[in-house]
Amino acid sequence: MKDVSVAILGASGYTGAELVRLLALHPSFKIKVMTGDRKAGQSMDSVFPHLGGLQLPDLVAIDHVDFTSVDAVFCCLPHGTTQEVIAALPASVKVVDLSADFRLFDVDTYAQWYGHEHRAPELQKQAVYGLTELARDAVAKARLVANPGCYPTSVQLPLIPLLQAGLIEAADIVIDAKSGVSGAGRAAKEANLYTEVTEGMHAYGVASHRHSPEIEQGLSQAAGAPVLVSFTPHLIPMSRGMQSTIYMKARNGAKAADLRARLAAVYKNEPFVRVLPEGVVPHTRHVRGSNHCLMSVFDDRVPGRIIITSVIDNLVKGASGQALQNMNLMFGLPETLALAQQPMFP
Repeated sequence: MKDVSVAILGASGYTGAELVRLLALHPSFKIKVMTGDRKAGQSMDSVFPHLGGLQLPDLVAIDHVDFTSVDAVFCCLPHGTTQEVIAALPASVKVVDLSADFRLFDVDTYAQWYGHEHRAPELQKQAVYGLTELARDAVAKARLVANPGCYPTSVQLPLIPLLQAGLIEAADIVIDAKSGVSGAGRAAKEANLYTEVTEGMHAYGVASHRHSPEIEQGLSQAAGAPVLVSFTPHLIPMSRGMQSTIYMKARNGAKAADLRARLAAVYKNEPFVRVLPEGVVPHTRHVRGSNHCLMSVFDDRVPGRIIITSVIDNLVKGASGQALQNMNLMFGLPETLALAQQPMFP
């Protein structure tokens, strides 16, 4: 296949930098444009020294980009800034959007949770929600893919197959999730200073986190009826990694072994999703730097209740890695290209 010219919008943030790291190993995707309005005119290795020596283009302001010169765009811009940018792109350009701007199918729900009207409602109708393992065929045919959020990825991969099979109750799902600080982005914020986050853990977005409707959207589709979840995210003092511990009620006497067997059957041929054996607990360090999702299933001490623990790297499977997995499919390439790295340890 001929080379694919790629633009990364918002390359000066964490997800943009992670895309550059992954694309450095890609045989077909070539980075031609990188934007970073606050860093415009700077070289990438001056912004991220670990990416030095890659012969990358300098960062430019988004207004200076000729998008007719690229085939694909990874959009890593902040939420609320992406819809108008993508709407103005040439129709020939394939797009994976890493923000939340196209993840919610219903534009009224988007307005309710994000505080402003959707600015590209017609384009929203074309967007495919790119939870890759469960939407592979639709992603392959898409021009615009809404890359899932990190928490929704870690939660939906285990829960959707179980709801589809009727093995768990759609009601009373409780999600206790924890993320490294990189999930809050690279912009300077007092709450993310070292002294504010180290040696502690805190919940945020309690009963109001914007990933809640995204999670409920996917679970409701799987269940065939509306699903509400109790979802509480927490910030923990590490740079990357995410763990979601999920509590649910089994149906019709199902046990952890039944749920594990269902998940193992669904994901048996997947390169990036692995269901662990009975009694094995996944840790975030087991997926660090990789596009993997590890999950395990346990019977609770409370009769009829099941516990699932799911871990991902929030910057890879939770963002840039899944975005590249989707873009590979959109160009008819093996989805594992540039993503086959094993996790880093220690």
